[in-house]
This record gives sequence, structure tokens and C-alpha cells, in this order.
Amino acid sequence: MKTVQISPLFFAFESDFVNTLKCVPMIVRYKLDSCGIKLKLSEWAKFNLKDKETLAYLSCYTHAEIEKYGEFVKQLVREYFDCEAGLLSTIDDSWNNINEIPDEVQQKAVEWKCPYITIQHWLELDTLQRFALVKLSRSGHEGRNFPLALAEFGLNADLKE
Repeated sequence: MKTVQISPLFFAFESDFVNTLKCVPMIVRYKLDSCGIKLKLSEWAKFNLKDKETLAYLSCYTHAEIEKYGEFVKQLVREYFDCEAGLLSTIDDSWNNINEIPDEVQQKAVEWKCPYITIQHWLELDTLQRFALVKLSRSGHEGRNFPLALAEFGLNADLKE
């Protein structure tokens, strides 16, 4: 999987939980995928705010940083739960393919009656924005933030709040 440097940021569509970090922000989800660790929301919920902030701001870009980040997450899971962290069996990093918009993203756009996303739109997004759209479009995700993300990323100005 190709990993690029991503500045730690929180999206506006995450603003309802950023102060408390009750949910896993996209920046942390991206980093967890980068190091191949599956963190359950129930595990995230038990971490204290300092640990959550560390996970959001800790660098996770170079091979060494990714390894260090993964070890830090594993250590937290051991400390809090006395068990090993779950690992992702595979990582579908379709957000890194800038030549093709994932079908699931286009399907979610149709579902929310959002404009069709063009390849030009996709190319103009940064890695974390593409990651967010892919994650928000996957089954099992509530998805209400998908149109908000599109608006935030300038892909659907009509949906901005």
C-alpha cells in the first residue's frame, strides 16, 4: 500500500465529535489502515482523550513511523484490554488509485442524489479526502456524512450547511 504524508486534520463533517473524540476521526482511521490494525469503536471509546489525541497527531508516514504507530496502538490495546490488537486481513486502498473512482463512491453519490463525481474531481482531492469518501461509502457506515464530505471537498456546493 502506498502511504503519503498526511497533515493531521479533522474534517468539518466530523465537528460533532472532534472535541470529545468519541468517534474515530478519519485521520486516525487512515493511519490504522496504513499500519494494518483494526481498532473497534468499543476499544477507541475506552481510550482516554490524551491517547486519542496522540493517535491523531503521531506521525505515520515513513515505514519506520508506520511501524512505530502500529506498535503504539498495539501497546494501548494491551494496556487497556490485556489482549492483542486486531489486524486487518487485507486493505483495499482504492483511494490511492487516482485513475479510477471506486464504484462504491459513485454508488453512494447516486444513493444520496449527489452529482456524479468526475475523474477531474477525484484528481483534485488529496489522499485523505479520497480516503474519507471511500470509507464513508462502504457498507456498514451510516453514510450521513457522505454528502457533507462532498460539500466540504467542493464537490457538491448545494449541500453545504
